[in-house]
Amino acid sequence: MHTSSIQQNILAELDHELAQTRKTLERVPFEQADYKPHPKSMSLWQLATHVVNLLAFNTLFVQHDARDFLDPNAPKPGPTPTSPEELLARFDEYSAMLRQALNESDDEKLTHNFRLHRGEQTIMEMPKGSAIRIMGLNHSIHHRGQLTVYLRLLDIPVPGLYGPSADEK
Repeated sequence: MHTSSIQQNILAELDHELAQTRKTLERVPFEQADYKPHPKSMSLWQLATHVVNLLAFNTLFVQHDARDFLDPNAPKPGPTPTSPEELLARFDEYSAMLRQALNESDDEKLTHNFRLHRGEQTIMEMPKGSAIRIMGLNHSIHHRGQLTVYLRLLDIPVPGLYGPSADEK
């Protein structure tokens, strides 16, 4: 009987979603970086950068047991990319780091809790495997969905992510 592991399931899902996310990021027009569909929205470039930086956050879930937002020495993403090439290079780098961290982990480690907090205030505490899925992958997919709306509003062909898009039919 073949049993599937938490680690292998996450890696398979990650590989699929990373490929779809890269397709989306490749279409982000840097010349419209400041575009916002609403005053409360992030700019196009802020959103694209956030999608990329979430990969580093995912790696944190795998490799550490906690993250305090008040810790001035906690790891932070690098400066905002200043070109599409820099954005995609960071995406590829952070994707590779996350894959490596997951490959070096195992099911037992992924059942350990991860605590996200601000000083004494716990924001989230759950098993690492769940944190990766909920706060990592689902969070990234949510923001990638927002990015596709920005693309649509800017009249840029939207890539098919789970089958053909309206632009690919």
